[in-house]
Amino acid sequence: MDISRNEQRVLHALAQGGRIAAVKDERGKITDFEFFNRDGWLISGLTPLIFSKLKSKKAIRSQGGGPYRITRRGLELVRSQLDNR
Repeated sequence: MDISRNEQRVLHALAQGGRIAAVKDERGKITDFEFFNRDGWLISGLTPLIFSKLKSKKAIRSQGGGPYRITRRGLELVRSQLDNR
């Protein structure tokens, strides 16, 4: 198994169209995260540890200062389930 159950849950939500918005301080350092599903609802369950693990595994990425989204590597890591769209 490449990723934990909690990482799996986050990747499933991202694979369905979710996003992670990073909240930054005045120096540009990330202080908090806002994790949204595809409908725009705020989801709990994303910790800084899970975020750093997914980022180090190159499963998520931000492009051009936008929100973090799932990458192709993240799609490979996520296991398919029947409710995945």
